[in-house]
Amino acid sequence: MPPRVRRLFDKVLIPFHMACDQRDFEVAEKLLRVLEMMVDRGPTNPDGDRRRNLDGLVAAHERLWSLRHPTQPVSPPPVGPNRPTRSAIVRRMKRG
Repeated sequence: MPPRVRRLFDKVLIPFHMACDQRDFEVAEKLLRVLEMMVDRGPTNPDGDRRRNLDGLVAAHERLWSLRHPTQPVSPPPVGPNRPTRSAIVRRMKRG
């Protein structure tokens, strides 16, 4: 079996993920622009990998966005004897 040849899109996507892993968002952004250009231009091969490239581009955008906008961790509700009573919670809610 001949060795699998990676598509150019995949060869650009790999360093994008490496830049994300290293939190180098400036490089990741520039590589993302290259990936966008590759999807936007006309097809260069008859196989029609546009859909697969588009899926990879969307995933790359989502990854970079989630790294730049991390969600604030939600602390779990208190449990045990130090937990506020139901009436204390209702009073706090009424005060607004």
